[in-house]
Amino acid sequence: MIKYALDTQNIRLKLKPEDNDNKLWELKAYSDVDFAGYKETRISETGYVVYFMNVPVCWQTCGQKSVTLSTTEAEYVACSEVVKEVVFILQLLRHLQVKNQLPVRVHVDNIGAIFLAENKNISDRTKHVDTRYHFVRQYIRDGTVLIEFVCSSDNDSDIFMKNMTSEIHQQHSEKLIWAKEEYESEARQIMTGRVLRSIMNQSSTMTGNT
Repeated sequence: MIKYALDTQNIRLKLKPEDNDNKLWELKAYSDVDFAGYKETRISETGYVVYFMNVPVCWQTCGQKSVTLSTTEAEYVACSEVVKEVVFILQLLRHLQVKNQLPVRVHVDNIGAIFLAENKNISDRTKHVDTRYHFVRQYIRDGTVLIEFVCSSDNDSDIFMKNMTSEIHQQHSEKLIWAKEEYESEARQIMTGRVLRSIMNQSSTMTGNT
């Protein structure tokens, strides 16, 4: 723990929203599970991250409330958890009168979970799934969310719960955090751009007055 803290002391959360140019603001999410990750109880572990304008604003790793019988069911439960978070953020943005792009894309790396979310058909393998998780279908129907497939190597939520190669870990972490030097460089570029825009605006104002 101490070595990790020392080696990462120049790393910080990446909070740099992109310029939207009066476009709709984008919200997107990723979810994944570690199936039966708890060895004693065999409960699966849920992990997700939500981005607002490519800035991570919400993330969590937690054990699911019940034992699931398949990876599809576990992924479906994880999907429902992140959709609840997305709906809350949408309500908050609506209260702040922030216009956002719909549907919100929720990325899942399990095709079975996507099929379960988009279809009402009940089979012997899914008839036991608690109805509390099926609310996802409501938000799919009304166009609030769209469940999309993503390859495991591109699923940013994997970093919260699974062992991975250093290359994939670096790929995910670069979207979440950045080094102090990179932050300071970006900050200087942003400030320089703002100063230049301010000078250009003042020049155009003075030209118009003359």
